[in-house]
Amino acid sequence: MNQPGTSIWLAKPEISDESAVILLDFLYELITGFENAYFDQLHRYYSTDESPEDTLTPPEPPDLDEDTF
Repeated sequence: MNQPGTSIWLAKPEISDESAVILLDFLYELITGFENAYFDQLHRYYSTDESPEDTLTPPEPPDLDEDTF
């Protein structure tokens, strides 16, 4: 069975609806600023190390012998 990738598990503090919107807006601005600052590097990495076919084609399933069951 496939294991999910690593993720950040944080305690979910109780915040108001307005605070949630403000925090989300801040995160969007942070990501946009990061992408703008490092656009050339990000573009270079994704255009050379990863082709679209790599992300769209699922990996081949492993060959399983019937004897292993």
